[in-house]
Amino acid sequence: MAITITRCLIIYIIVFLIFRIMGKRQLGQLQPFEFVITLIIADLATLPMSDRNIPIINGIVPLITLLIVQFFFSAITRKDNKIRRILNGKPVIIMSPEGINYDMLVELNMNISDLQEGLRCAGIFNLEEVAYAIVETNGTITVLPKSSEEPPSRSDMNIHKEPNGLSRILICDGDIIKENMLTLNIDNFALKKIINMANCNDIKEIMVCTMDDNGNIFIQTKDNKTDSFTFGDNNEN
Repeated sequence: MAITITRCLIIYIIVFLIFRIMGKRQLGQLQPFEFVITLIIADLATLPMSDRNIPIINGIVPLITLLIVQFFFSAITRKDNKIRRILNGKPVIIMSPEGINYDMLVELNMNISDLQEGLRCAGIFNLEEVAYAIVETNGTITVLPKSSEEPPSRSDMNIHKEPNGLSRILICDGDIIKENMLTLNIDNFALKKIINMANCNDIKEIMVCTMDDNGNIFIQTKDNKTDSFTFGDNNEN
C-alpha cells in the first residue's frame, strides 16, 4: 500500500509540474495540439499509478517526452506562421453583415444551435445584433456587435472618468502580500493607516484587502463587514 501511495504522489507531482510549466490556460482555451497532449498525459499518468508491474520510470519518461514535444510545437508556432496555421488552424468568420455563412458552419461541423450557444456566451441573444461572429482557433466564438447595438460609452456622453487601475491584494486571510505592497509603494506604516481607516484593530481580522493603482481600497473582514475608500497622497500626510 505504501508503495502505491508513493508512486501516486510522485506521478501527481510530476504531472502538476508539467501543467504548471505548460501555462495557465483553461481547458477551453487550449490549441488543438495542446489539447491532444493534455489528453495523452492524463492517460499515461494513470498507468504507473494503478499498475505496480510498470516501473515508475517507464511512466515518467513519456510524460517528460510529451512536455518536450509541447515546448517544441509552441516554439515553432511562435516563429512560423505557416506551421501555426497547420497546427492551430485560423480564425473563421461565420457571420457577417450578409448573414450566416452556412457552408462554413458545415465545414466546422457546427449547426445553428451551436452558433446561438456561442453568441449567448458572448452576451448576444439575438442574431440581428451581430455584425461579425468569428470562431477562434481554440473553438470559442467572439462577436462584434452592430454599432447600433453597442451601449453608449462615457466619451459618447462626455463623461470624464479616471482610468481604471489594476487591483492587487494587500491582505489575504490575515496575511500580508508583501510583493503587492512593493508594487503599490505601500509601506507598513501606510498599511497600518489603511487598516485603521477601515476601523480594524488587527490584520488577522481582515479576510481580504485590495488596492488599485488609483488608491481605491476595498476591505472585507472575517465577520463579513465591508468598506471601500480612496487612499491617496492626502491620506498619507
